[in-house]
Amino acid sequence: MLLRTTAVIVLGFLLSGCMTAEQQRAADEEKCRSYGFTRKNDAFAECLQRIELDRRAAARETRYIDPFPRVVYRPVYVPVRAK
Repeated sequence: MLLRTTAVIVLGFLLSGCMTAEQQRAADEEKCRSYGFTRKNDAFAECLQRIELDRRAAARETRYIDPFPRVVYRPVYVPVRAK
């Protein structure tokens, strides 16, 4: 019972951060309006485009982070010769 309750709570937290495409578009439009742009013109469309491009760049950046990087440095041992 406790496991089921915990799973429901965790699932609720995970889903609370999700936005539908319509909600995301409305938030983007509101952000552009807060910058002073008005709908149905090129500046407003460019604002929306820049927000989308920033979102895609951030997604690409987080996609390629390797949490377990490979060995970058491997020491080379050179035997010392006795004279």
